[in-house]
Amino acid sequence: MLLTDSLYLVRGARVGLVTNQSGVDSRGVGDVERLRSAGVRLIALFSPEHGFRGTADPGAAVTSSTDSATGLPIYSLYGGTPAPTAQMLRGIEMLLVDLQDAGARYYTYLYTTVGVMRAAASAGIPVMVLDRPAPIGGAVQGDVLDPDYASPVGVLAVPMRHGMTLGELSLLARADLRIPVRLRVIPAAGWTRRLAWDDTGLPFIPPSPNLRTLESLFHYPGLCLFEGTSLSVGRGTEAPFEQIGAPWLDTTSVLARLEAARLPGVRFRAVSFTPVSPGDGKFADTTVNGIRLLLTDRSSYDPTRTAITILSILETLQPLDLRWNEAHFDRLAGGPSLRLALLAGAAPEAIVAGWSGPLETFLRRRAPFLLYPDR
Repeated sequence: MLLTDSLYLVRGARVGLVTNQSGVDSRGVGDVERLRSAGVRLIALFSPEHGFRGTADPGAAVTSSTDSATGLPIYSLYGGTPAPTAQMLRGIEMLLVDLQDAGARYYTYLYTTVGVMRAAASAGIPVMVLDRPAPIGGAVQGDVLDPDYASPVGVLAVPMRHGMTLGELSLLARADLRIPVRLRVIPAAGWTRRLAWDDTGLPFIPPSPNLRTLESLFHYPGLCLFEGTSLSVGRGTEAPFEQIGAPWLDTTSVLARLEAARLPGVRFRAVSFTPVSPGDGKFADTTVNGIRLLLTDRSSYDPTRTAITILSILETLQPLDLRWNEAHFDRLAGGPSLRLALLAGAAPEAIVAGWSGPLETFLRRRAPFLLYPDR
């Protein structure tokens, strides 16, 4: 859309581009090639978590480098330098952000975008977000983050599944965080919130190494919580974020409880898997008992409700085996309330019901920043 009808906005400017392997057009051509071919004066590249090529392990520090194809510097914004420095921004007159968000609060690309917006505001540089569809559609589910627990895996007071695009989130962030940046969003044409990625006809590029399929993206808003527990989420296997497991998991008993819970839109089956080192650092090279989640109906599926139902069952059946990394779980959960409720034996239905008020407030608060219709 930028190159089709808004090229005048960048013509003649010295431009920095924040992107990675997901920055492609509808034919799969990379944004660096498209922009340079259109005469845009790119002078620097910036990359988020996982690096410019999207191959670095989760949480791994990525060093700055040089793009062999263009000779442009690639400044890493993950691993020591979360925002562009004044030196990195020298000579830049406009910053473009072209990143594919995953649709879940925990994803760090918004954190990177916020860092770019803050640095740009300080330097007096405008920012333009080249928006992309929300890959799992516009459903809104889960608890709303407590701002006191803001972190790189939760920058804004939004739900676990926020139903917004990165462009919309950027507009919300500018208001909520009071960032005095000149911000423009170039919307994606034709997208509505009822459309998932495979409804768009666009090529699917995994946004990061462990979100390899669209199905994993649908499970991610729930299963990411297990990273704060003693269970593996399948990193280092062929199906990360589509399965969970541990050597101690009593799959027969857990599956019986899940069957009784009659959760909509998903079914479960017992599996075993062996995470390959490094994976997520849990049970490397050890065969574990697992449960595979299989999406059956996107419209009724709630990954956040599903995740806390599994956690509740484990806390009931295997409380000595289920261990919590309290600090990390609370960061992911947006505060300690969810963990404390599960430890107290609260029913999943009661926990979900308690989210309704904050979700209604969030829906009202985000309304002025939405760029796309529901249908």
